[in-house]
Amino acid sequence: MILREQPTILANELLDFIAESPSPFHVVEQVKTMLVNAGFQPLCLKKQWQLKKGGRYFTTRGGTAIVAFTIETDVASDGFRMVAAHSDSPSLRVKPNPLSAIDGKMLRIATETYGGALLYSWLDRPLAVAGRIYTKTDNPLHPKSVLVDSKTPIGVVPSVAIHFNRNANDGLSLNKQIDMQPLIATEGGDSVNSFFKTITDVPVADILGYDLNMYDAERGTIVGLNNEMVVAPKLDDLAMVFTATKALCAAADKPTNKMLCIFDSEEVGSNTKQGACSPLLPNIIERIAEQLSLSAEDRQRITYNSFLISADMAHALHPNHPELHDPTNRPVLNGGPVVKFNCNQKYMTDGSSAAVVEALLDGLDHQTFVNRSDMAGGSTLGNLLTSQIDIAGADIGAPLLAMHSARETAGTCDILTSQLLFERFMGA
Repeated sequence: MILREQPTILANELLDFIAESPSPFHVVEQVKTMLVNAGFQPLCLKKQWQLKKGGRYFTTRGGTAIVAFTIETDVASDGFRMVAAHSDSPSLRVKPNPLSAIDGKMLRIATETYGGALLYSWLDRPLAVAGRIYTKTDNPLHPKSVLVDSKTPIGVVPSVAIHFNRNANDGLSLNKQIDMQPLIATEGGDSVNSFFKTITDVPVADILGYDLNMYDAERGTIVGLNNEMVVAPKLDDLAMVFTATKALCAAADKPTNKMLCIFDSEEVGSNTKQGACSPLLPNIIERIAEQLSLSAEDRQRITYNSFLISADMAHALHPNHPELHDPTNRPVLNGGPVVKFNCNQKYMTDGSSAAVVEALLDGLDHQTFVNRSDMAGGSTLGNLLTSQIDIAGADIGAPLLAMHSARETAGTCDILTSQLLFERFMGA
């Protein structure tokens, strides 16, 4: 039985996790901390591994993807119970040569729009900057990376006053190059040094490169007459990252082989070295098999005996626009995790894999989602992963309002029920 206060407690933990995860690099660091505290050991992709049954392990790729696993039984016969999610969210990414002044004074930071962001939701918000910088070392092939975060807001993307755009409320159109450049100072000054001093003590001359994004600096919050909603940045997909990691840690000692895969680049197609379309996951499975001295046939059996839950947020019924949803598949906030279907294979769920998830959800609130037949939908990790690895699985996610907004809304009960589902799956 779910006690009344439990969803709020977990939702506040999620808000803490999001507040400490302003970039995909920070997401992976937070996940690493949770795993280490649960007894998982780090592995380096560039070094030799020494795996054994009963072990708990994790490895990272590019600083923004992480794969964790346990080996408890015969992996060829039992496979892995896998949950996949993603560390990235739509944002404003900082360009090279990022600073420009208007009329010699008002200083802007040049950004690209990462992913399919709802642009208007980024206007008039206090924005901070976070990510990684890369600095000089004695070996030019191995620069040093430093995690950075301004923590305090340094900029804002100002709206155009309605006096200058009288038609704004009739349909706002924003240009990514013109309208989405944050203002960070009203006096230019020593602009480059001033900008980098907000995030690091490293001298500008030593900075060789960076991966930085702007983020909404305001902490998420819980709202609703009964504290039933959580409103925060990056719920897509950090709500699934957080609950899946919690579930893996809680089920770590269960006699099952488990794997958590947090990929980057989902919002831009996953075609990167740390994305779901890379050979990262097949390579790791192959390496595990090599460590366990499995035959070529047994290596294939691992995949065919495994099952994947692709965990990405789902669209909740919008209270002001119910006409946008299918009339018989209308997930609502706090109605439970959503099993996602698409006959054109935007999702990997089929009848067989849906039956597995239905059995796992027995006794838990849950729902289904299908797009309106006359409306195209997006895709996610499940069907992308099947281009790299021949595995059965289903796409699920907690229902969400305002997906890809700077601030999204989910149900507090759905966060808890998602974790319970993942725990059942990994530990059953």
